[in-house]
Amino acid sequence: MEIPTKEKIILATLDLAAEYGLKSLSMSQIAEKVGIKKPSLYNHFDSKEALIKEMYEYIRGKSKMQLTGTDQSNTNKSAYDLLYDSVMNYKNLVFDKNMFKFYKVIYAERTTNKEAAEIMTNETDKMIEATKKVFEKLNIDDVNTAATSFAMTIHGLMDYELDAKMASKEYDKDAIEKYIKWFLNNTRRKNEK
Repeated sequence: MEIPTKEKIILATLDLAAEYGLKSLSMSQIAEKVGIKKPSLYNHFDSKEALIKEMYEYIRGKSKMQLTGTDQSNTNKSAYDLLYDSVMNYKNLVFDKNMFKFYKVIYAERTTNKEAAEIMTNETDKMIEATKKVFEKLNIDDVNTAATSFAMTIHGLMDYELDAKMASKEYDKDAIEKYIKWFLNNTRRKNEK
């Protein structure tokens, strides 16, 4: 099956961005890698910025389709299992091959590239919103603060795991599981007041 040109452009852009970074990436480089003329790129994307944003949505969507999914409506699950499944699903999304390649570029450039910073804040907002939905089912008190605190800590633990692996340092492989247990033990629930 022939890959659509738009998808080829997105994947070529991802490969080039991983090699050269977003800032030094040009539409000419992308066109050359895809094997089309530069003006043809503009039939698919208005600008490099539009291409980057659509690349994020495309890769995230493809990665999300690969997830096994968790049944958030299953009321028989314990609070721990609901949170653990949600976090592991998110971790699997982030560590999907193309999504992870994309994140490496975005993470490296988020302090100097507006589009990268927007993507990172949007992704964090999505994680916080998903966490709020789980916490509402668990009757967690002060859902907004709890979800933000939980999501940012999970982000931090995932970052630490990646940094430790890259630095060949030991780390607590159970840190996320321990944090979920700690969080549930130390968070007051509305129905327990």
